[in-house]
Amino acid sequence: MNRARENDTKQNSQRGKAIIEIALITPLLLIALYIPADFGVAFLMGNFTQNAAREGARVGTGLQLDINLNFADSQAATVETAVSSRMPALLSNKKVTVTFYDGTSCMKFIEVTAQGDYNFFLYQLMRLFGGEAAPSVKISRTTEMRYT
Repeated sequence: MNRARENDTKQNSQRGKAIIEIALITPLLLIALYIPADFGVAFLMGNFTQNAAREGARVGTGLQLDINLNFADSQAATVETAVSSRMPALLSNKKVTVTFYDGTSCMKFIEVTAQGDYNFFLYQLMRLFGGEAAPSVKISRTTEMRYT
């Protein structure tokens, strides 16, 4: 009869140890799984920013030139609007720069730069626990297209 009680006591003790081990390891496991996901989202935001800049440059190459074969400021605003509407919502401090310039002979170029700040959730957690980390990471992408 004493053996049965000893086995019950050992099993209850083992169950308690397992619960404590799981409680201690679960937060570390969640952080270890979240870090790649957070960086993956940042990579995706960079990809969306590149696509927005590329689409803006494509829109800019289809605009009509004025009589002097130059672009007007209103056309640059059209490109900026097209890029801004395609920028990801998770970026803050969004900025779009459009530059038109001449190349050799009859070629002209448009350069579109789209940038914004991405806030890593991991960095926010680090600051919460007293660590030092940058408040955000700047994501910037530039596309250049030529047209004749």
